[in-house]
Amino acid sequence: MSPRRSYDQYCSAARALDLVGDRWTLLIVRELLAGPRRYTDLHADLPGVSTDVLASRLRDMERDGLVGRRRLPPPGAAYVYELTARGRSLLPVLQALGEWGQAELGEPRPTDAVRAHWFALPLLRALRGVEGTGVVEVCVEEGVFHVYVGAGEDAPVYGDGPAPAEPDARLVLDAAARTALARGETDLAAVLRQGGATVSGDGSLAKALRDAG
Repeated sequence: MSPRRSYDQYCSAARALDLVGDRWTLLIVRELLAGPRRYTDLHADLPGVSTDVLASRLRDMERDGLVGRRRLPPPGAAYVYELTARGRSLLPVLQALGEWGQAELGEPRPTDAVRAHWFALPLLRALRGVEGTGVVEVCVEEGVFHVYVGAGEDAPVYGDGPAPAEPDARLVLDAAARTALARGETDLAAVLRQGGATVSGDGSLAKALRDAG
């Protein structure tokens, strides 16, 4: 295991960067906010990271108390990585960083990788203020993901693919609306009013989403 590098500065920001300032670390956190993930799943959703670097970062994060590793019971019998409470507490850090970086998105570059669930964090920002709790299944051009509105501290905040059970609401975003939300150029209410999104579902959360427009 590589020795921990430090800025050797008595400053809380420097101490935080000692733990999460390495390349890929916060993006690993982003992936694990979806819940436990196998190493192969992490590698697939972090295009550009080498296997050696990913393994090294996971070891460091485990050592530093951000990530734990456990073996799934049969028939899975695979090891998964998951965030500890300390790791999950980085959610507002990622939210703030994503909000700060909205202005840098611009148009997608030809070399940019994209995954549907990468829009989960900006969508959760857009859902602030929507009353209710539950699961919203979201369909965008790149695929389907789901977000947990009002999730508890120990629960995943989003997941890749369809919701594991019948969702409380379904939200379909067209490409222009999805991009505008990710860039912070609009809000969910405007997107709904302008027809860039549609909501289906009969529960209170679906009603709250429709009322937001």
